[in-house]
Amino acid sequence: MNRRPIPENHKDYSQPILKVFLGYFRPHWKLFALDLSCALAASLIDLAFPLAARRAMYTMLPNKAFEAFFTIMAVFVVAFVLKAVLQYVITYWGHMFGVRVEADLREDLFVHMQSLDYEFFDKNRTGQLLSRMTGDLFEITEFAHHGPEDVFIASVTIIGAVIIMFTIQWKLALLILILLPIALFIVLLCRSRMVRTSGEVKVRLAEINGEIESGLSGIRTSKAFANEETDYTKFAEANEEFKTAKCENYRAFGQFASSLEYFMSIMPVAIMAFGGWLIMKDNMNYVDMITFYLYISTFITPIRKLANFMETFMNGWAGLTRFMNIMRMQPKVTDAPDAVVLTSVEGRIDMEDVWFTYDEEKDVLRGVDLHVSPGETVAIVGPSGGGKTTLCQLIPRFYDVEAGAIRIDGTDVRQVKKDSLRKAIGIVQQDVFLFPDTIRENIRYGRPDATDEEVKEAAIKAELYEDILGMPRQFDTYTGERGVRLSGGQKQRVSIARIFLKNPPVLILDEATSALDTVTESRIQGAFDKLAEGRTTIIIAHRLSTIRNADRIILIDEGEIREEGTHEELMALGGQYAALYRFSVQ
Repeated sequence: MNRRPIPENHKDYSQPILKVFLGYFRPHWKLFALDLSCALAASLIDLAFPLAARRAMYTMLPNKAFEAFFTIMAVFVVAFVLKAVLQYVITYWGHMFGVRVEADLREDLFVHMQSLDYEFFDKNRTGQLLSRMTGDLFEITEFAHHGPEDVFIASVTIIGAVIIMFTIQWKLALLILILLPIALFIVLLCRSRMVRTSGEVKVRLAEINGEIESGLSGIRTSKAFANEETDYTKFAEANEEFKTAKCENYRAFGQFASSLEYFMSIMPVAIMAFGGWLIMKDNMNYVDMITFYLYISTFITPIRKLANFMETFMNGWAGLTRFMNIMRMQPKVTDAPDAVVLTSVEGRIDMEDVWFTYDEEKDVLRGVDLHVSPGETVAIVGPSGGGKTTLCQLIPRFYDVEAGAIRIDGTDVRQVKKDSLRKAIGIVQQDVFLFPDTIRENIRYGRPDATDEEVKEAAIKAELYEDILGMPRQFDTYTGERGVRLSGGQKQRVSIARIFLKNPPVLILDEATSALDTVTESRIQGAFDKLAEGRTTIIIAHRLSTIRNADRIILIDEGEIREEGTHEELMALGGQYAALYRFSVQ
C-alpha cells in the first residue's frame, strides 16, 4: 500500500460559515462556472420563447407570414434540444461539482478528527461521528450543488420575466411584483422553524446511528446475554425520537409548501381577473394576456424550485453548522512552536510532580514522581481507578499533564513533536483492535513500509508463525471485524508482532494479558519477554504473578505512589502490594 502524506489544511474556520463554505468552491470554480453558464443559457431560452410567440401572434399570423412563423418554431425546437443538452450538463457536471466539494469536506473532516485528542473521542460516539462523515456531508453536497444553481436560475428567470412584462403592460406587471414579495415573506416566516426542526433531525439521526453502531458492534455480547430486547428498546426509543423530530420537520415544511402552493395557485386567478378588467377597459389585448400567462408559467417553475430548495437549504445548513462545530474544535495536545524531533532514544523516563484530572473533576494523579532508567522494566500495580493507565497515557501525550512534567531522555514530552514521540513508544493494550483485513496487513500496521519477510520475522518473534501456517490462507487469512475470526491469544500476538515490527525503544504493556486465560497467557509470556529485551518497559498488570521478575514494582492508589521496590522487598514490607499479591494467587 502506497502511503499518502496527510494534506495540510490552511482554511480559517473562525471566519463566518458561509465564507468558509464558499472557500471549498474555489478549487472547482471551472465546474461551478460551467454549471451556472449552462443554467443562464437555459433560462434565457425560457425567457425568449414567450417574446417570440407574442411577435408571431402580433405580426406573423395576422399577416399570414407562415414561412417565418414555422421558421421561428423550428428555431425553438432546436433551442429546446439545446436546452435538454444544457440540462444534462447541469445535472451531471453540477452534481460532479457537488461530489468534489463533498470529497474535500470529508477529507478535511477526517484529517481534522485525526488531529483531535483522546478527550474528543471519549465524549463522542462512533455512530454519531459516522453520521457527520456521511449523512451531514451528503446534505451539504446537495446544498452546494442545488443552492447556487437553483437561486441563480430562479433569479434570472423571475427578474427577466418581470422586466419584460413591465414593457408589455406595466399595471399587470405591478400586480405580479406585489404578489412576489408575499411569497418571499412566506419563505422567511417559515425559515426559522425549519432551521430549528432540521437541526433537531440531524441530532436525532446521529443518535440513532450511534445506537445502530453500538447494537451491531455488540451483537455477540447481546446474544450471549440474551439481551436482544434491551438493545431493541434502546434502538426503538432513539428511532421514535428520530421519527418525532422528522415529523416536526415535515410539518414545518408542509406549512411552508402549502402556503406557497396557495400563492402559486392564486396568482393566475389574480392575473386573469385584473387582466380581464384591463381588456374590458381597452388597456390590454388578448395577445398580451396570453404572453403574460406564458411568462407566469415560466417563472412559476423556478419559484417551485426555490420552495424545494428551502428543504435542501435547511438540511444543508444544519449539516454545515455541525461540520463547522467540529472543525472549530482545537486539540489541546499540540506541538510546541519550537518542538524537536526525538531521535536516538535511550529510553530514560522521568515523571516529576505530575498532576492530572479529567474535566476538572477529582484529581486522577497527584504529585507523582517516577524515574525509569533505560532498559529497565517497571511494573505498575494497584486498585482499579488508581491512575495506572492514565499515567501511561501521559507518556505518549494522549493527554497532557495539568502540572509537573514528563521527560524522555531529559526532554519534556511537550517540547517533542508528537509524531516522533509516539514512534518511539510501542503500546500493547488489553483490548486489541484489528482492522477487517488480512493478518499480514494487520501486522504490517506496525510499520506500513515493512516487507513480507519482515512481517514473517515479526510473526515468528511473536510466536504466531505456527498458528498462521495452520490457517487456510496463512498470512492472507481475513481476520474479520475487530479480529473475530482469531482467538484472544492470536489477536494479542498480532499486536505483539506489530510492536516487533515497529521496534520502539520504549514499551508500554497496558494489562495486555488480563483478558486471556492462564494457559494462553503462559504461551505468550515468552513473546512478551522477548519484546521487552533491551527496551524500557512499563507494565500495567492485575495478575501480579506475571510481573514478579520486574526490575521494580510501583503501587499506585488514589493517584499517588504508595509503595515501590522489587517483588521480594514489597512482600517483606507486608503492605498493600503483599495483600494484593496474596489475593491474586489464591
